[in-house]
Amino acid sequence: MFLGLVFALAGLAVLAVAADHFVRGAARIAIAKKVSPVVIGAVLIGFGTSAPEMVVSGLAAGRGDLDIGVGNIVGSNVANISLVLAAAATVAVVPVSSSTVKREVPVSIASVIVFALLIQGEITRLEGALLALLIAIFLVAILRAGARGDVSFDDDVSDIVGDEPFHFRYELLRTTNGLVGVVVASWFIVDGAERVAEALELSGGFVGFTLVALGTSAPELVTSVQAARQGETDLLVGNLLGSNVFNSLAVGGIIGLIGPGPIVDTTMAQTGSVLMVGIVLVSAVFMVVGGKVDRPKAFVLFFLWVVSVVVLSGGESVQSAALGF
Repeated sequence: MFLGLVFALAGLAVLAVAADHFVRGAARIAIAKKVSPVVIGAVLIGFGTSAPEMVVSGLAAGRGDLDIGVGNIVGSNVANISLVLAAAATVAVVPVSSSTVKREVPVSIASVIVFALLIQGEITRLEGALLALLIAIFLVAILRAGARGDVSFDDDVSDIVGDEPFHFRYELLRTTNGLVGVVVASWFIVDGAERVAEALELSGGFVGFTLVALGTSAPELVTSVQAARQGETDLLVGNLLGSNVFNSLAVGGIIGLIGPGPIVDTTMAQTGSVLMVGIVLVSAVFMVVGGKVDRPKAFVLFFLWVVSVVVLSGGESVQSAALGF
């Protein structure tokens, strides 16, 4: 178990750094090639920021451990909209724009519900293709809205790229190394998670929901808290909601296409899905009411995340974890 924990934690640490370099490098290369900010923001950064969940869940599904992949998606969605948002809101009040309420909130809720419905019992390759089709439709709609000027990704791109000058060859090397780092780190994470689950007699879904999801959501947690400290919270909620869309549709589509099959951990597929949808709906109400997420709401969201972990752990899993240590 100790070796598995080392593999998982070390992989998560490398993954956070590698994913950041991959996204920054790819965005800068796109700018050098004069790619539209709308394309960079909607497609490249959207997929790039979900790269940790995408590669980890894809590898897990490919290795035949679909439960870890599903648990990672469910756990990341819950963590984004409860733990990460709560952490930022304890630092500073997080405003929610009316456009976010009208556009991002409904799409995020719909994406999470669709994913929750499709993981009941099993996920087939056809269902994976459906999720992939939905994320493609979502991206086309965003690109068209950007072409009309309805949405702007200039701030998103500038936040990722920064203001300092850059060199094309260095960014190409950064992007390549970042991608390699993401893949290698993800392999260690999945291998470590499997070892921990086996040693503690926990389900792969629960390990994916907790250990793996917390690690893959760490970049969002760090950047969200930093944004709150610097008073740059205008894009925070939209980014978290967008991350849930990509997790549910893009990452969900990948695991369905790569490793379709039955989901053994029925607790994660059923109870986990209900908790995920419920917490997403509660957070959506908090965003709509008052147009902001403040500290009292943050405490409720954090409490809901803790409740979700406790409910999914179950009495036997808690005892097994205690005996394992």
